[in-house]
Amino acid sequence: MECHVCGGRTSSVVTDMPFKVSNTSIVIIRQMPVANCASCGQYLIDDPVMERVESIIKGVNTGTELEIVQYAT
Repeated sequence: MECHVCGGRTSSVVTDMPFKVSNTSIVIIRQMPVANCASCGQYLIDDPVMERVESIIKGVNTGTELEIVQYAT
């Protein structure tokens, strides 16, 4: 895959990513597969992965300040 920011080469990695779901709530998704650009360091999320992230976020209690969830359940 090519980086959308700089055009550099990306490689597949597994990392933890934070998502702000409201003004007072953050969800950290652990062990999420993403593409990482070797040139600029940008992380790119494929559409199927983002669909799974959206599904995870829908199930989160937004009253909680911080929640940590595994990507693969």
